[in-house]
Amino acid sequence: MKKFSWRGLAILVFVLATAFFLAPLLFKDSLPSWWASWKLNLGLDLRGGTQIVLEVDTSKLPADQASKAIDNNIEVIRNRIDKFGVTEPSIQRLGEKRIEVQLPGVEDQLAAENLLKKTAMLEFKLLAPPDEADKILTAVDQNLRMNVSQFPTLARLDRQDKALVDSLKLAADTLGTEAWVFRRMIDRSEMGYLVRSENYRTLADLMEKEKFIALVPAGYQLAFGKMDSQNPTADREFYVLNSAVQMSGKHISKANMEYGSAASTDPRTANKPYVSLQMTSEGARIFERVTADNVGRRLAILMDDVVYSAPNIQERIPGGRAQITGQFTTSEATELEILLNSPTLDAPIIPVSSSIIGASLGADSIKSGITAGIIGLLAVMIFMLIYYKGAGLVADFVLVFNIGFILAMLTLFKATLTLPGIAGIILTIGMAVDANVVIFERIKEELDAGKTPRTAVDAGYSRATVTVWDSNITTLIAAAVLYYIGSGPIRGFAVTLTIGIIGSMFCAIVFVRAIFDNLFLKGNKETMSI
Repeated sequence: MKKFSWRGLAILVFVLATAFFLAPLLFKDSLPSWWASWKLNLGLDLRGGTQIVLEVDTSKLPADQASKAIDNNIEVIRNRIDKFGVTEPSIQRLGEKRIEVQLPGVEDQLAAENLLKKTAMLEFKLLAPPDEADKILTAVDQNLRMNVSQFPTLARLDRQDKALVDSLKLAADTLGTEAWVFRRMIDRSEMGYLVRSENYRTLADLMEKEKFIALVPAGYQLAFGKMDSQNPTADREFYVLNSAVQMSGKHISKANMEYGSAASTDPRTANKPYVSLQMTSEGARIFERVTADNVGRRLAILMDDVVYSAPNIQERIPGGRAQITGQFTTSEATELEILLNSPTLDAPIIPVSSSIIGASLGADSIKSGITAGIIGLLAVMIFMLIYYKGAGLVADFVLVFNIGFILAMLTLFKATLTLPGIAGIILTIGMAVDANVVIFERIKEELDAGKTPRTAVDAGYSRATVTVWDSNITTLIAAAVLYYIGSGPIRGFAVTLTIGIIGSMFCAIVFVRAIFDNLFLKGNKETMSI
């Protein structure tokens, strides 16, 4: 029985993963929609879009509140950008008061400015009881089916959404009770409703339309939960709300994130983060009335009509002090603290500058980057082929495969390719060649010393592997530092370089070695083309 090869298994996984995630880039039109949905995201410098620099006016705030005001505005901006459906937007703080926003693919500069600078609205609204919410969703669905002709631009032009349009037309024709249109995209969850990530964009676009809003029964509102900043493509909570505003942000005096003592007798706060609230005098009166009349119901906290939290009202709460508890992480509780304090941090956003980067610039950048990459790749491949003969041919084959691996991994991790990222790919070509050159030179030294090809390869890899590991790991450390302290395109360069280094190390140490063992050294050959 042939001995099991971990090297062979690793190469098989490497090749299959590369082929799977590279295929949508090469054969998108001929693949199933679930497969073709994997795509390579292009950054602002390649795709074109809008870049806006905003300044937060903190002149009326004390120094200790200014930084929190900026953090709050960044969080609000992050959720507002979600309305554009932008993949991989860049939001970074510039200096003490400025925020830079890059929106790849967004060409409506004025709409972007207006959305980002508008005053944030913090509101408290009651969730509709479960039975009532079900009836509302059913009514919305029925209204939509009977008025589907009013939404000709419901879907974007991809195959998944075309299928949705077809189902809408079918539902409109049949009007059967089981022919759901709206509710088919909404799932039940433990706490209410959930919208799967593949349906979110379609629903979000639909809910922005005034014609659709008019189909929602009077006195009710539909809203999404906040986006997970760590995983923007995660499923989203979905809520049915009573549209009446119970309280607003002006009724909050102060909010603090606190951490409950492990010795606390209250299981809701013991060794857990929570947010404590202090109301204004007017807010205290309103809050006592709202909690007294709605014990057992959930009170949603909304910013820009996005639900950030929806705690359950446990009891009547007098005195203007309350606690918001739940399964919070420390970062989530801190985020909620910033949100609740935002009305007291009067820091408006002022656009400083904005510009549109046209698609032609992106196309020129792509063309120049590809041209440079091809020229560099061909020059390296010709050199390797002339100098190292058969071994150089193997290195060339694996080098091309490594570039495919980089693009496939960028697709897998939904990373964004930028112009510095293309530079990272070109640098990776050099790093990959360097590793092969070190290994091949060691092998040639062993062959010159009179050793057999197999002994020379074993000794060459044994001597060179440490050097390859050393050079690549030090580069990985530098890439990690760039990613940690950098932002935007710098991070893109670091990500691309990291993937490329990992791929080149695998190719040089594992892939090329396997080809040597199975082609050059099979049958204990006495000569080797190198």
